[in-house]
Formats: sequence, C-alpha cells, structure tokens
Amino acid sequence: MSAPLTLAVDLGGTKTLAALVADGRIVDSRAERTARDATAEDWIAGIGRLADGWHGRFERAGIAVTGVVAGGCWSALNPGVLAVPDGFPLVDRLQRALAVPVRAVNDAQAAAWGEFRHGAGRGVRTILFMTVSTGFGGGVVIDGRLLVGRTGIAGSLGQLAARIPGVDRLEDTLSGQWIAAQAAWLGHSADAAAVIGEADRGVAWAAGIVDASAGRLAAVIADLQYLFDPDRIVIGGGVGLASGYLKRLRTKLAGVRSHTPAALVPAALGADAGIVGAADLAAGHDFHATEEPELSKEEMGRCAG
Repeated sequence: MSAPLTLAVDLGGTKTLAALVADGRIVDSRAERTARDATAEDWIAGIGRLADGWHGRFERAGIAVTGVVAGGCWSALNPGVLAVPDGFPLVDRLQRALAVPVRAVNDAQAAAWGEFRHGAGRGVRTILFMTVSTGFGGGVVIDGRLLVGRTGIAGSLGQLAARIPGVDRLEDTLSGQWIAAQAAWLGHSADAAAVIGEADRGVAWAAGIVDASAGRLAAVIADLQYLFDPDRIVIGGGVGLASGYLKRLRTKLAGVRSHTPAALVPAALGADAGIVGAADLAAGHDFHATEEPELSKEEMGRCAG
C-alpha cells in the first residue's frame, strides 16, 4: 500500500514551492516567485493556484513560512524579508483554501526537522540547522526533539543581536539580502548568488563580502556549540549551499575558539528540506517534538479569523 500524500508548501521571501510528498519523497512539485509586495491573502491565493489539479490526491497539508507561527497565527520576525501582517490567521485561511487539515511552522524549523528525519541529520540525536538565504534562520533538534518554544520563536537565529554598532539583527549582517546590499554599496549591481560566484573566481571585493558573512556565522556557530553541543551542524539555504561558501565558513570556523567542533555538513535535502520537513510534521511524525505553543487570550486576539 502506498504512503498517503501530503501537500507541502515552502513560502519564503524569494519563491513559493509546493509539492506532493510521501514518506520524505517528493512525488511532484511546482514553484513560483514570491511577490514580496503582495498581500498575505494574495500569497494564499498563489498556493491555491500551485495546488490546482492536485485536489483529491492529498489528505492534509503542511506549510513552512518565513517568520513566526504560534497558535496558527503568522507574524513577521523581520519585515524586510517578507512583510507579513501581525497575527495573520494562516492556518484558518489555508484550510479554507485547501479544504484539508493544515499544520504551519517556521521554515527553518521545518527544514531542521526534514534534515533530521530524512537528510544530513539521520543517525544522530542532536543537530543545529542554519539556513543562509534571503534571510537567516535556524532550527534545533535536541535528543530527537524539535524545539519550537512557547511562542514558536525557538531557533530564530537571525534575530540574535548583531555584533556591529547600529545594526539590530544578526540576519542583517550576513544574509543574502545583506550580501547584495553590500555589493550595491560598493557600486556593483549583483544579487547574492552573483556575488558569491565572483568571490569563487577570486574577485577581491566580492570575496571580502562573502568572507565577512562567513566570519560572522562562524562566530555564532562557535557560541552555539557551547550551548547545545550538537552532533552535527547542518548548513542550508541558497547562500549557505552556494559554491565556495561552506569552504569559507569552515576556514573561518577553524580560527574561532571552540572546545570540540561538531561536524559541519551541507543540507542533504538542499532546497527541499523545508518541504520535506513540513510534510513530515503535517503527517504527525514529530513524536518527540514539543507541543504546539499555547497562546494567552490577549495573544489569540491578535489572530483574527
């Protein structure tokens, strides 16, 4: 008997990916560019378009989104990545659009779970997952348990304080958006992928930007190793998996004080980690995960149905 299908969606600041997933395997997929200046209702409509023709083939859905999810409500952590309205009733809206039960989770948490169950984290008990993409985030699995937290923000590494005066978030010092902004400041019109490509070819200005990003990430990794003592640290995201980035990160990490460095590995599922994780969570396979956060009445009031 074949495994039941789950519709999984990864809605990020750059693209929206939808897929039919069975037991960690993607059966079919479709993607479109995320219209970052659109409304949350527009994004829901876009998911409906991507799922068009699949209705009747899936019995549940999971969605991984940038930002924070608590009690089915979705809010931005960094509006610069995607300007999500505070307390948007994501689960309610998507269940109406798809007519199946929906589970929503932060994209990096979903990716962490996907890698733990079906990717680079298989065979160990504790992993840190870090995604360097349009933004920067993370997820933590401790002793086989996905860390979600009381309000859903656990693992939101991009929100850590920056180590640069005048900059609030760590995300704003190393992400893909930051890399592109630094290139523009130096007079080069290039997105993060192009900058990393130039760095890989030995272009000095580009190498300086990418080295700065990798150096800041290395410092965070060294600190988190003392906090969680993971078996593996998994790096994902379009920037994190770009050619040459992981090598630069390993070089920077070698120069940072660390008692016993954990294995630093690329995400085995690549860009599919969030999709696979969201499907696995929607199917209820997180039998060791923390419970869904319970919100107060005041917090629930921010999520209008």
